[in-house]
Amino acid sequence: MKKNLTMLIAGFFVVALFAFNVQSSDQKPWPVPDAAKNKTNPIKGDAASVAVGKTLYAQHCKSCHGAKGKGDGTKAATLDTECGDFTKDLAAQTDGALFYKTYEGRKDMPSFKKKIPEADDLWSLVNYMRTLK
Repeated sequence: MKKNLTMLIAGFFVVALFAFNVQSSDQKPWPVPDAAKNKTNPIKGDAASVAVGKTLYAQHCKSCHGAKGKGDGTKAATLDTECGDFTKDLAAQTDGALFYKTYEGRKDMPSFKKKIPEADDLWSLVNYMRTLK
């Protein structure tokens, strides 16, 4: 009887763990139109641009994405979707895709069309995001 109870409890924890993993990894792909994905960043990723991007990141992104872009900002736990880890997730994305996602937003990720209206500033933000490793 004790063995059956132990197996039942272990089974419960396996099912609960599986359910949690399915829920937390339920991140749907974020499609980016080809025209946006193929845009080239017109702002050189020099120190001045990265400095602008860093300031914007601290003001608009850090609270969710974290100081180092690991998705561990102070607001991250309150969101319905994962912030992702920029140190791992950005390498496979084009600058155009990052610009598009920042500009348009989706679900918990707000649109920055009005918050950062200058395209050059958004491109500088992309340049800064590329430094997060």
